[in-house]
Amino acid sequence: MRCKIVASSLAFASLLMSGAAPAAVASSSDDAQIRALRLEMAQMRKEMMGQISTLKVRLARSEASAHKQGHMGRGDMQTAESGVHPSRRQIVAGATDPRVQFAEPAPGATRIRLNGAGTPTSDRGDVMDWKSFRHATINDENVHVGGMIVGFPKGRFTVATEDAAYALSIGLAFHEDFGGFFNSGPRHGEGRGAFNSFTSNMRRLRIPFTFRYKNFVAAVTPDFGANHNDGYVGLYEGNLNYTGLRNTILTVGYFQPRVTEEDSESSNDFFTLERPSITDMVRNIAAGDARFSVGALHYEKRWWVAGYFTGQEWGHRNASDVSSTYYGGGSGTTMDSQTGATLRVAGRPVATKDWDVHMGASGITAFRLACNAASSTSGTATSCTRSTSFGQRPEFDIGEANLAATGAIASAKQVWAAGPELGVRWNRLLMKGEYYHVGVQRENGLKNAGFQGWYGSAAYTLFGTPRLYSEKMGAFTAPGVKENEEFNPALNHWGALEVVGHYSVIDLNSNLNDRNSKNVIRGGQQTVWTGGLNWYPNRHFRIMLDYSHFIVSRSEQATNTAGRTGNSVAVRVQAGF
Repeated sequence: MRCKIVASSLAFASLLMSGAAPAAVASSSDDAQIRALRLEMAQMRKEMMGQISTLKVRLARSEASAHKQGHMGRGDMQTAESGVHPSRRQIVAGATDPRVQFAEPAPGATRIRLNGAGTPTSDRGDVMDWKSFRHATINDENVHVGGMIVGFPKGRFTVATEDAAYALSIGLAFHEDFGGFFNSGPRHGEGRGAFNSFTSNMRRLRIPFTFRYKNFVAAVTPDFGANHNDGYVGLYEGNLNYTGLRNTILTVGYFQPRVTEEDSESSNDFFTLERPSITDMVRNIAAGDARFSVGALHYEKRWWVAGYFTGQEWGHRNASDVSSTYYGGGSGTTMDSQTGATLRVAGRPVATKDWDVHMGASGITAFRLACNAASSTSGTATSCTRSTSFGQRPEFDIGEANLAATGAIASAKQVWAAGPELGVRWNRLLMKGEYYHVGVQRENGLKNAGFQGWYGSAAYTLFGTPRLYSEKMGAFTAPGVKENEEFNPALNHWGALEVVGHYSVIDLNSNLNDRNSKNVIRGGQQTVWTGGLNWYPNRHFRIMLDYSHFIVSRSEQATNTAGRTGNSVAVRVQAGF
């Protein structure tokens, strides 16, 4: 009986597909209507072929089940008794088993759904638990061949076994920046600095590899854009994760510990090309890219928490890496590596279709700074010294010089930072900001140093899916482009477009009026105004345009002895898979 029903469905589908298109073409003489009808019929054909594939799979399973139940003879019984399993039937080039799905469960009905919103992929290994990995939704972006599933869950190429126990995912984060500075020349007596009128930089070129066995996941991401200038290769992450606990990820290895709201976002989601100066400065006290970390994060609908014990950054005990790692490279004279910790907690008191309110706080400390010998002959050294420093570029990263920078802060025993974070989304408008105080505890009778900084940002999505809240990140995503809204001028589809802006301040001055010159730190105060446009033709590509104006008071830098102002214009082309 079931076979007759299936045969009738197949016959009806064939009749519909063979007869509907000529009828539609013949019914209209208007070219535009004909094109529209053809597109509609092509979509109908695609849907019907999917239904036919599903019916074929069900029919094959039904026949296999009936055969097994009705015709299990003596030979089969002997095979089972002998411990030899009967041969397994493989379904080739059909629809995937609906029990094996990719991605994450859909959120509750009272909130805007991230699933299917077409938001960009992450710039890092996408670590999720096995249950979520098996229960995803991916439309028809997969093929089932020989017991393997090949597809693009969440837009990332993945090969997995039928039960999703084994899987390998390969991604891409490609950020190419180009632009330059104008009206940014030095004053009399200052060094010019690397403020190019036009140049380019491969800001990120990461290839995330994610290896899975059930709830154990290894993430390895080399980065071919690991410095402020082209030509350096580094490591963004190399870590092991366990995801078997509910909404929890345990991590050990080189990792980017999640601290501050901005740092918890993927770089594919940033408002502007660079993070605000204060969050970039804070995260690198004891976190940042490729930092050895042991810790965990846990998230729920209304709250998020993460904490990590941290050590050195990758490459920081390698003397040959002095210039190649992202924040200043290594040292062959390290006698005692840095240790520290991070903690971030966040709450979401309001979560509705039109409103999201995010509140949180982050803390970070290097409770023991790296101790380096005074010379390269560290093998014979009997003592070492600890110091730290802070410096920030004017939020445009194509190899330019720091204008705000403290220089070396000697006799530094510990460094810490803490501050609140707040974000509010109303429909298509998102506003957020953070404030942090940074403290440096010093030895040998020197006064402690203190710095601070803050920022406020806003983004409005003109068209496309607005920025949404990610419970797993405890932060906001980029705008999304649904599949039926991807850039296609013929259909008047334009993807997503947003206008963004932020105001950012860091103050690197401390104890300016102290009588002891060793207590005085003049790093300068830097203010940056940035405005820009971000266009997303689809979920995988983005083009960013930023204009920035910066004002920096005088510091001890040779490029900024009298205070300096300037402007920059930058473009980023971005791809993410």
